[in-house]
Amino acid sequence: MTHEFKKIIKEYIIASSTNIKCVLATVVHLDGSSYRKPGVRMLIREDNIMIGAVSGGCVEKEVLFQAQSVFENQTAKLMTYDGRFRLGCEGLLYILLESFSLSEELINDFNLVIENRQSFELHTSYQKEYGVLDGYGSYIKLNSKSYTFNKNTKEQSKALYFTQSMQPCQRLLLIGGEHDAVQLAHFGLSMGWEVNVAVTPKENKTISDFPGIDTLIDCEPEDFPIETIDKNTAILLMTHSYVKDLKYLMMLKNSSPTYLGVLGPIKRREKLLSELLEYDMDIDLDFIEGVHGPAGLNIGAETPQEIAISILAEILTVIRKTHPVMLKDKLKPIH
Repeated sequence: MTHEFKKIIKEYIIASSTNIKCVLATVVHLDGSSYRKPGVRMLIREDNIMIGAVSGGCVEKEVLFQAQSVFENQTAKLMTYDGRFRLGCEGLLYILLESFSLSEELINDFNLVIENRQSFELHTSYQKEYGVLDGYGSYIKLNSKSYTFNKNTKEQSKALYFTQSMQPCQRLLLIGGEHDAVQLAHFGLSMGWEVNVAVTPKENKTISDFPGIDTLIDCEPEDFPIETIDKNTAILLMTHSYVKDLKYLMMLKNSSPTYLGVLGPIKRREKLLSELLEYDMDIDLDFIEGVHGPAGLNIGAETPQEIAISILAEILTVIRKTHPVMLKDKLKPIH
C-alpha cells in the first residue's frame, strides 16, 4: 500500500498549493469481509475530488458526505458502513476521517524515506464508536521522527490503535529495452510499482522510450549498480541477447531480488545457468534454483500485452508466496 500513500502525499501537495483543504479517510477496522482491508486510505479534497478508494466504489459517496463536517470543524470522526445490508461483501467497515494538513518538514522527510527506499510506520488512534473523536487521528514515524497529520491530534491513553509497517514500494527492474519491455513497464506502472529499465549505451535508448518509468539505467552489464537491488526488487532479464543475459547474470549472482525471471525456453535457461556455474563453482545454489525461466504463468498468453500479464502474475505469486488457482476452486476464503 506504500504506493497508494505515496500518491496521497503527492495529491495533497497539489491541493495545498491552491489552498484546497483535505481530509484523510482510513479503514481502521473490519468486522466480516470487504473488498479492501484495514489500512487502505483515500484523500478527499474540499472540492469533492477523491484520490484512492476504500472499497470497490460503493462506499465512497458516503465517505464524501461524512467528510463534510470534518472540513467544517477540523475534528476527526468515525463513520461506519454496513455492507451486510447493501453489498455482497458481508462486512462492517470502521473508517476514521481526519483533517489532513502536513508540515513541510514531514513532506521533506517522507520524500527522503521514499527516495532511499526505507520503511516507515503509520499509526491511527480510534474508538469503535460512531461520531466525533476529538483529538484522535494518525501520525507517521519516519526514521526517528514522528509527525501528526494535523495539529489537533493528541496522544490518547484509552484509544485503540491501527498500526502499519510500510515497506518500500515494489520495484520492477527490466533489463532490456525492446518493445516487450515497454509493455511490461506499462503494466507494472499501472500496478503502482516503481519501474526501472536497464539498457546498454549502444542501444541508444532514452527514458522517453519507456513512458512513465522512474529510472533508466544506461551502462554496460559489467558496470551495473548491483547495490541498488533490494528484497523488494523483482528482475526480468529480457535483453534478447544470450551474451548480454549471461553477463548480467554474472553480476546478479551476488544479489537477492524478490524475483528473477529470464525470457526464453527452458533449454536457454539451462544453458545460461550451466555457463554461470562454470564461471563460478561457488555460486549459491539458492540463486540458481530461484531463477524463473521461461518467466510467466501458463495462461495461454500470445500477444506482448498478454505475456506481460502472465509474467507479472507469476511475480505476484512469488512475492505473496502463494500458488495460482482459479478462485472458484478455492475452498478457503479469498482473502
